[in-house]
Amino acid sequence: MSNNQQITISDEVKEFLKSNHKLLINGEWTPSSSNEKIEVFDPATEQLLTEVDSGNAADIDAAVAAARKALTGEWSKITSHDRARMLDRLADDIEANFSALSEIEVLDNGMPLELAQYSIAGHGTTLLRYFASWANKLHGQTIPVSPAGAINGESLTYTRKEPIGVVGAIIPWNSPLIFAILKLGPALAAGCTVILKPAELTPISALFLGHLIQKSGIPKGVVNIVTGYGETAGQALSEHPGVDKITFTGSTEVGKKIVEASIGNLKKVTLELGGKNPVVIFPDADLEKAIPGAARACFFLQGQNCMAGTRLFVHEDIYQVVIAGIKEMAEAFTIGHGLISGNDFGPLISKTQKERVMSYIDLGREEGAELLTGGNSYGDQGHFVQPTIFSNVNGDMRIAKEEIFGPVLCAQSFSSQDLEQIASEANDTPYGLSGSVWSQDISVAHKMAMLIDAGQVSINCHAAVDPAIPFGGNKQSGWGREFGAEGLEAYLKTKATTVIF
Repeated sequence: MSNNQQITISDEVKEFLKSNHKLLINGEWTPSSSNEKIEVFDPATEQLLTEVDSGNAADIDAAVAAARKALTGEWSKITSHDRARMLDRLADDIEANFSALSEIEVLDNGMPLELAQYSIAGHGTTLLRYFASWANKLHGQTIPVSPAGAINGESLTYTRKEPIGVVGAIIPWNSPLIFAILKLGPALAAGCTVILKPAELTPISALFLGHLIQKSGIPKGVVNIVTGYGETAGQALSEHPGVDKITFTGSTEVGKKIVEASIGNLKKVTLELGGKNPVVIFPDADLEKAIPGAARACFFLQGQNCMAGTRLFVHEDIYQVVIAGIKEMAEAFTIGHGLISGNDFGPLISKTQKERVMSYIDLGREEGAELLTGGNSYGDQGHFVQPTIFSNVNGDMRIAKEEIFGPVLCAQSFSSQDLEQIASEANDTPYGLSGSVWSQDISVAHKMAMLIDAGQVSINCHAAVDPAIPFGGNKQSGWGREFGAEGLEAYLKTKATTVIF
């Protein structure tokens, strides 16, 4: 396949790309105070797609002021049933604009069209409707007080669940629309207001979503969108004393900076950070499922995925068969622009990311790992890197310990039947986000899943994601959980009230 194949962009998306992309503040599209622009490029062609306004600290101030006013204004008086209806209406609008949003996501991020469509249909609208269904189910408790306690006489104690307040949501570039929805859904269901800061590399789908939010009936100031750089808009949002909570998905390095920035007013912080996730395949595994499962676990989104299963542990009895099967799949991927039918492997997000991944591939060679396939960039334009597999990797190598965030699989065999020893190797990383176990022995599978130190472990699949399943990391993979009831709880605070009769 040639990267020079012509792509077709719909008239609707062409017109949107040509429009003047301002900041959404207090329900109005507002130019940035600096009048500076961010150029947005198609990672598959390196061609300029559009420009968006670059917000700074002054724009964050304006967005926070709008969010604080909305928090105690009209939004606070809207019933939980109406909040749910608004979220459902927004989900309807996303479905009505499914084709345009899918196309924008491909141009913005580079992912294959089928993956963009699957993500939006399978996760985006489903997420919104899931959290909409929670909006009218947020309630407290009545608490019996011990007669021997400090409270004397007859009393009534009850709790209320209240929105945590103004939320700063900073989202990554690897699946931008879905992460925008993931942050907005629970925050709005809880009654919070939001300042959304998209990644500067992929701001377009969030801005398109902003136009849909304007039509949904959600009051002005409830959702504000400030495009800008992390070191300016992101830093200002993280430090702002008017923000009560930051929710961030991205690298561990940036997550640590957000924690430092949040100290000023001790704002609550939820972090979903990096991963170096193990895939453990036992000799009795169903290889017809395990081989494609392990391949997809690593190469999904070109490995630009915090849940990517990039550390493969395979029992020595089946090691060669498994590696050969994954290699065959990796070499069968059709690399190219996501809008061209048949292409199932897209580019990395940027030149910087491509250079980072290639440096790790060079490092793997230097460290003595065996390169089985890939290892090179691809094509004459775009940020493409071949799916790459290293064999005979050991746990002391940097490629086995550090998050590469690219299509690089590090494989090693094991012979031990000692599950704790296998788990010790699988856990030998600063991260603890995800993992998977492949075995038909349910006792072995469950015990191994318990031993892996990660916030999410799947058995006979990898990265099982559903709006109802809590997701988040241990160790340096983050704080807190997203999705499910636990994800919603992060946007709520509990108030206890006691009355003495």
